[in-house]
Amino acid sequence: MADCCNDKACEIEVLQDRQSSILKIVLAINAVMFFVELIAGLLAGSVSLIADSLDMLGDALVYGFSIYVVARGARMKAKAALLKGGIMAAFGLFVFGQAIYKMILPHVPVFETIGLIGLLALAANSLCLVLLWRHRGDDINMSSVWLCSRNDIIANMSVLCAAVGVWFTGSGWPDILVGLGLAALFLRSSIFVLRGAKEELRVIQT
Repeated sequence: MADCCNDKACEIEVLQDRQSSILKIVLAINAVMFFVELIAGLLAGSVSLIADSLDMLGDALVYGFSIYVVARGARMKAKAALLKGGIMAAFGLFVFGQAIYKMILPHVPVFETIGLIGLLALAANSLCLVLLWRHRGDDINMSSVWLCSRNDIIANMSVLCAAVGVWFTGSGWPDILVGLGLAALFLRSSIFVLRGAKEELRVIQT
């Protein structure tokens, strides 16, 4: 029997198994946190928490797609990345709309809820980032997944800033501004992922 360490096909299979296992864990974490943040955001009237919950949902979908393509070819992985970029863009536009709605009908959210759930989400996403770190350079599939996780950390820190801002000002504007910032982040990341996926497809076709 060939030594697995010297067998390239075996090495690839082991790598794919590791990727799949990690993606399943972060998928479960994001799916749970989506429901937690969405419910908390609706109860607290927080744009930033709702935005972050949609980010969690988007990531859960992204991880699901990534699990599907982890053992498939470069073309399928690039197409999955295109889909991920589209999801990021859609959520960015949705959150932007929510922020505008809150501008028209202002409301002061519950800052205690924003802060507590924001800390919980930060802890969950930090764990995901650690799990994905070693695989961030494996291929375009894992690279885009890691980028999603990194953006989550930025989003969580922004939510905590929104909680402090609402507490300090007694206004809903800090929450709205963070929501707009998250929308911009979603859209920027979607452009990066879409551009990378298109470049990958172009290289494959040539």
